[in-house]
Amino acid sequence: MATAKKELFSEKVRAGSRTYFFDVKEAATGAKYLVINESKKVGESHEHNRIMIFEEDIPSFSEGLHKAVGFIQK
Repeated sequence: MATAKKELFSEKVRAGSRTYFFDVKEAATGAKYLVINESKKVGESHEHNRIMIFEEDIPSFSEGLHKAVGFIQK
């Protein structure tokens, strides 16, 4: 039996040849998680990549992302 997933938030960001999707979902258990999807055109088709960050990992993920972005923007 499939687990029901409820979409709580979605944001689409176009960046050149790539499109990013940031989706916050809620599992049937009530746990929230972030799904980041990347779609990019490769030849005549599209390549898709996905990463899921679970609610308990958001603080660490956010800290690491903030540090990486800060380094790039220096």
